[in-house]
Amino acid sequence: RRVLFRSMSKKLDRKDVKNAAWTWMFFHHCAQNFERMQGLAFCHTMSKPLEKLYGDNPEELKAALTRHMQFFNTEPQLGSVIPGITIALEEARANGGEVDAELIMGTKNALMGPFAGIGDSILMGTYSPILLSIAIGLSAGGSPIGAIFFVIAWLGTVIPLKYFMFMKGYDLGMDAVKLLMNKEIKDKITTALTMVGLIVIGGVASTTVAAPIKFVFTAGEMTVSIQEILNKIMPTLVPMLVTVGCWLLADKKGWNSNKLILGILGLAAVMVLLGIM
Repeated sequence: RRVLFRSMSKKLDRKDVKNAAWTWMFFHHCAQNFERMQGLAFCHTMSKPLEKLYGDNPEELKAALTRHMQFFNTEPQLGSVIPGITIALEEARANGGEVDAELIMGTKNALMGPFAGIGDSILMGTYSPILLSIAIGLSAGGSPIGAIFFVIAWLGTVIPLKYFMFMKGYDLGMDAVKLLMNKEIKDKITTALTMVGLIVIGGVASTTVAAPIKFVFTAGEMTVSIQEILNKIMPTLVPMLVTVGCWLLADKKGWNSNKLILGILGLAAVMVLLGIM
C-alpha cells in the first residue's frame, strides 16, 4: 500500500491516524452550528496530522487548516471514511504528490452528500429504529434492560464501524492517489463525484424546502389554484427557485447563513401578509 510513498519525507505513522480516528469519533458533533455544521470538528480531527505534515511551513499549515474549517456535514458513522481519505490526500500533497487543494476539497465535499444519504437511511432510518423497537419491548413495566440494551447494542456497533471506516478511508485514500495522479482519471472521478453530490443536494432541496402557494384566483364560481398549476408545470418548482436564489445570494453577493435566514424569514412574512403563501 505504501509503495507510492516509500521515499516520503513527511510520513504519518499508524498511531497518528488512529489518534485522528478517535478524535473524529468523540468530536464529530462538537461545536455543531448552522453555518459550518461539522466543519469545526473536521478541522479539529485534521489538526494534529496537518501539524505533522506542514509544521515546517506555517503558511501551508494555515491554508490547510483554513480549507478544512469550511462547511462539512455527513452521517458520522459511514461518513468516517471521508476524513480518513482526506488525511491520505493531505499526506500525498505534503510530499509533493500531484494532489492539489482543489482536488482535496472537491473529493471531500462530493463524498459527504452520498455518505450522508446512505448512512442516514441504513443506520438512522433502519438500524436504529429496529434496536429501539426491541428496547421498547424489553422496557415493559419500567425495566431498565431496554435502555441498557440499546446503549450497548448501538455503541457496540457504531464505535467499531466508525473506527473501521476511518482507517479504511485512509487506506483507500493512499491507493486512490495512484489513480488521481492520472489527470484524465482524476478529472473523471472529480466530475462523477461532483455530479453525485449535486444530485443529492437537489434531492435534499426538493424534499426539505417547503414553499407552498395558497393563493387561489377566483372569478365568479371559477377558482384556480396557483399551486396546482405549478405542480403540473414542475413539482416543487418554488422550493427550487428559493434554493437557487439562496445559492445566488451566497455565491454572487457574499451573503452568509445569518443573512440568508433573515432574508428567508422576511420574504416568508411578506408572502404570508399578502396571502400568497
